[in-house]
Amino acid sequence: MQSSERERAKLNPPNNVVFQGSANFVGRQHELSLLQELLQQPGAVAISAVSGMGGVGKTELATQYARQHQADYPGGICWLNARESNLAAEIIQFAQAYMNLEVPQQDFRGKLLSLNEQVHWCWQNWQPPEGLALVVLDDITDLGSCREFLPTAHRFRVLMTTRLRNLDSNIEEISLDVLSEEEALQLLTKLVGERRVQKEEETAKLLCEWLGYLPLGLELVGRYLAKKPPHWTLAKMLERLKQQRLQDEAINRHQKQLQQTLSTAQLGVLAAFELSWDELDPTTQCVGELLSLFAPDIFACVWVESATGRLNWDASEVETALEQLYSRHLIQWVEDKSGDFDDSYKIHPLIREFLKVKQAASEQTVIASEAKQSQPPFFRSACVSPMKRAFAETFIAIAKKIPQSPTQERIKSVKDAIPHLAEVAQNLTDAVSDENLISAFLGLGLFYQGQGLYALAKPWLEQCVSVVQSRLGEEHPDVATSFHNLANLYCSQGRYTEAEPLLLKALELTQRLLGQEHPSLAPSYNNLANLYCYQGRYTEAEPLQIKALELLQPYLGEEHPLIAASYNNLALLYSDQGRYAEAEPLFIKALELYQRLPGEEHPDLATSYNNLAGLYNSQGRYTEAEPLYIKALELRQRLLGEEHPDLATSYNNLAGLYNSQGRYTDAEPLYIKALELMRRFLGEAHPDIAQSYNNLAVLYCYQGRYTEAEPLHVKALELRQRLLGEEHPDIAQSYNNLALLYRSQGRYTEAEPLHVKALELTRRLLGDEHPDVTTRYNNLALIYSDQGRYTEAEPLFLKALELRRRLLGEEHPSLANSYNNLAFLYRDQGRYSDAEPLYIKALELRQRLLGDEHPDMAQSYNNLAGLYESQGRYSDAEPLYIKALELRQRLQGEEHPSVATSYNNLASLYKSQGRYTDAEPLYIKALEIDERSLGVNHPKTITIRENLQFLRDNRQSYNSEHFDKLSASQ
Repeated sequence: MQSSERERAKLNPPNNVVFQGSANFVGRQHELSLLQELLQQPGAVAISAVSGMGGVGKTELATQYARQHQADYPGGICWLNARESNLAAEIIQFAQAYMNLEVPQQDFRGKLLSLNEQVHWCWQNWQPPEGLALVVLDDITDLGSCREFLPTAHRFRVLMTTRLRNLDSNIEEISLDVLSEEEALQLLTKLVGERRVQKEEETAKLLCEWLGYLPLGLELVGRYLAKKPPHWTLAKMLERLKQQRLQDEAINRHQKQLQQTLSTAQLGVLAAFELSWDELDPTTQCVGELLSLFAPDIFACVWVESATGRLNWDASEVETALEQLYSRHLIQWVEDKSGDFDDSYKIHPLIREFLKVKQAASEQTVIASEAKQSQPPFFRSACVSPMKRAFAETFIAIAKKIPQSPTQERIKSVKDAIPHLAEVAQNLTDAVSDENLISAFLGLGLFYQGQGLYALAKPWLEQCVSVVQSRLGEEHPDVATSFHNLANLYCSQGRYTEAEPLLLKALELTQRLLGQEHPSLAPSYNNLANLYCYQGRYTEAEPLQIKALELLQPYLGEEHPLIAASYNNLALLYSDQGRYAEAEPLFIKALELYQRLPGEEHPDLATSYNNLAGLYNSQGRYTEAEPLYIKALELRQRLLGEEHPDLATSYNNLAGLYNSQGRYTDAEPLYIKALELMRRFLGEAHPDIAQSYNNLAVLYCYQGRYTEAEPLHVKALELRQRLLGEEHPDIAQSYNNLALLYRSQGRYTEAEPLHVKALELTRRLLGDEHPDVTTRYNNLALIYSDQGRYTEAEPLFLKALELRRRLLGEEHPSLANSYNNLAFLYRDQGRYSDAEPLYIKALELRQRLLGDEHPDMAQSYNNLAGLYESQGRYSDAEPLYIKALELRQRLQGEEHPSVATSYNNLASLYKSQGRYTDAEPLYIKALEIDERSLGVNHPKTITIRENLQFLRDNRQSYNSEHFDKLSASQ
């Protein structure tokens, strides 16, 4: 080369970069900076590789780097196509064309030079002779075929792009991922215009998501849209892509059209992926086709192994295939932070689409081949590929392991499988056998229902009914099962009117298929009975529970767990009706049966202890209830460990007992434990969490800790609204309890609309003939009574009383509450002659139903004594106040707030009689108890303190009207 040519080379270093680089280039600043840092390191030749899937923008990144850093390479830039060309020939041609070098064909001895030697001559004689030079090897498919042609002089910097991972341990690799959501939207905006994107921003985001944020896909679709008139909307483009998938011309334009541009996007998406596909061996292609069946979410390697194991594929070949797919960026490794799986992967949405095309083509080939050999009756099975069957069976097996009430641990272990199970239910039911058809939908339903996500469970269980009916016909047992499952969901949602016809349908179908006396009918009777219990339709529920028991007894005998369960269910029904004398022997029967059958160590036994304890708690038999609750708790701890949701139930029930006894300091830590345990197992968003908030709030209300109770009641309400919607009985309960809190604080204007809401909602959901409606009437009446609105309160108290009589009969404890509350109203109005017989009625009914040793008896003695005191009948009042006090001391202990109430009321009676020395120590005792149990600022504590102070200030001029009596209404 002449010296003048050398000077010209210095001024105009060789550069054959054809691509201009996209004017719409976004992001990648970190990668560009990293490239510059790696390639500008002093010393030995620096080699860096940009790796990534096809279409991710490797060539564009290399182009942008070369263009932006051209000044850093005064020795020139040589761009080589490493995929298709003869690399040695390309280097020699570059030297001849861009550096005017005459590459020698032989050495000084006349020996012919090999291509390798000619290439090395080019590197040694590079012009200009000084300054860094950049060599770009675009799209390397095999490093081995390139290695001998790489420059070795320190002045060269080599930048490679490749679809392969880990080219060489000596090569610094930058792995290129798709764009972020923000960057993808930015690129689309640059391509189609800001106004267009702003007009359809949400659709634009969905379009970017469908394209998987892949730069090539975005570039092609953006350029396609840019040429379309303004009325061609993004929504239209997205819809067409969804219909035509990868075959759409927007992302699959002809190569000749693309090569007429200066863009690095020289291939359509299909063609770009095809390059990688062609390099795969047949086994890897088969595994790739299997992966197309997975949903576009992460999947565990064990699921691939399970499916391929069912296909009898060689495990080592499958492992090699996964490695090959990974090395070519066709799948991406995902770190499993949960620790459930060693290896997890994901596939880019467009690669998944590409693999689906390949899988469908292979399947059609197999179907065509098998169809020729199959007789028509067998053609349907031939149409379903073994690959799809194996895939479906893998996830059906997982679905079958999802229990009725999944723990958080179980949910966590299957959650990654749920999108793939949904794929089976949505698109691969043909690959599911008849006997397993119900499992796919039920698994999805239980997964969501068990978390309280009823709205997400509903479509799967509804779809289950229609798919099972369509495939198996109307007269199949699984149709009845699908009715049951959907009805149970509706019951959880409080949609009882929709659940009933489904349960009746299931019952009738089972009767038709199996006859009237088949034991399989028992669950149908039982479920229908439970529904009627939810609705308060006890007279309809009872014969169904009895029928279920009678059906099972001849087949199973008396010594069977299902018999024990039937006794338990019937006992619960009687307990709900206040028929405690009938419930107790059945609970005991169930308990003894569980003790005999599975032995002392079985979770059902713990449930039996718990239920009997619940009965005793309802009867005020606290000393009998407590050891049973503790037994249930200890048994569950022993069998299930500390980390199980049933433990939360035990903590909660024991806390409820302590709450009833006024042992608030014992109750609170248990309620908190139950809440924390439920949070761990069920997450933050579950109806049971709302119930836990409610229970803790009620405890705080009893203690007068209203500022702590209110946010919990509000939390419970909001959580229920979010999970259950506005139309659910639990929402009515939340309104009711929040209203009771406001009533306790004297916030009547806030309480009243909530009580009205609770009443209206309960009537709408459960009908006018339900026990809960009586409670709502009663509580609204109490608000009116507190405000002296007696004419509004009385008809509601009477309504509650009449309804309870009609629904529960004359012999139910809640009737005594109604008598008590109506009497309380009459007493406040001075209608003593109307009040007395009602107080006496309440007392006699409680004696009959609950026995003499029940806290409600103490309330009746107290209230009747208060009436007599109001009438000046002190000699009648005193023995009743004393009886109430002694009973409360015996049943609830000296530290219960109700004992303080009795001391206060007896003190007030003595004061009315002028017995000041008898009264003062009782006031002091009452005050000390309430300060300890309720706190110094509780309204009741304040009332007693004022009574004591008034006594001390006015010993000589005492006026009994100034003293507050503490009565009780329910």
